[in-house]
Amino acid sequence: MNQPLVLASTSPFRHALLTRLGLPFMTDSPQVDETRRPNEPPQVMVLRLAEAKANAAALRHPDAIIIGADQVACIDDLVLGKPGNREQAITQLERASGRTLVFQTGLCLLNAITGRTQTLVEPFHVHFRPLTRRRIEAYLDREQPYDCAGSFKSEGLGIALFARLEGDDPSALIGLPLIRLITLLESEGLDPLGGNESTTS
Repeated sequence: MNQPLVLASTSPFRHALLTRLGLPFMTDSPQVDETRRPNEPPQVMVLRLAEAKANAAALRHPDAIIIGADQVACIDDLVLGKPGNREQAITQLERASGRTLVFQTGLCLLNAITGRTQTLVEPFHVHFRPLTRRRIEAYLDREQPYDCAGSFKSEGLGIALFARLEGDDPSALIGLPLIRLITLLESEGLDPLGGNESTTS
């Protein structure tokens, strides 16, 4: 029996990424407290939240294979969340100017029937150009990326802010590392290319 696939996220960016694989899936909105715990390292936080989202969705989809994901942007030990408004976005981009942001994306694939959980954290480095206040404001005028961690949309004009990108999985920057996810899905018998080499009997 084919198990349904559920994305435990209402992010339009993650939805668009998963659609690229051509696998039918549903979305679920997990109600999870995303507050960072005291002194919690970013890698630990995103992994914990990815698992929490998958487990929350499993309560409503007990027969499904569930994808949970969470992401933060960091400069050193400082976690940059979604700015929410223009002033905070200016502050974040001024802080990022000429520096490197590390995006940590936690990924969890949960088979709700067997209880098997696969998790990983995928890092991605964004090296920023030196940014003047004028360029920052011009960018924000164009895209208003106030719902994006780090205050930019890499799939849009945000690319103009970067000097260099560094990482194994470019889709991780947008919030769902597809290269790594495909490997996890194949281990559960879900192959986007329709083969069966990776399935088990």
